[in-house]
Amino acid sequence: MFSVKAILAALAFAAVSTATPVVPAPLTPATITVCSGTISPPNGCLTVSVVSDSCINLTGGLSFLNKEISWAQVPNGFVCTFYQDFGCLNEGVNGHDVAILTGGTTNLANAHGIAANQNFNDQTSSITCSPI
Repeated sequence: MFSVKAILAALAFAAVSTATPVVPAPLTPATITVCSGTISPPNGCLTVSVVSDSCINLTGGLSFLNKEISWAQVPNGFVCTFYQDFGCLNEGVNGHDVAILTGGTTNLANAHGIAANQNFNDQTSSITCSPI
């Protein structure tokens, strides 16, 4: 006869050896729309691909947007931080050097900051986004 312990041990071994490993979900790619002019009708707008938690410096091919963004559209389920400095750095002591945008369209002249709404028009030099 088989003992109960032997049967349970065999079942446990079978369950562990056939288990499928959990693979983390890949980083979610998304796009945001930023405009140096108006967003509706579009004027000076560009769709920018973002990768979760990666810093986008407005240099190189994006340098024409540096300190020029007036409107932004962020997809639902994402939060994007717009920084006054390159490198996605928040170096201000009062939080006026970042704007925090969630899903929707925002006029950066009245953007959400850390402490309160603020005028962040023509202030952005870098951006990070991540899913909420």
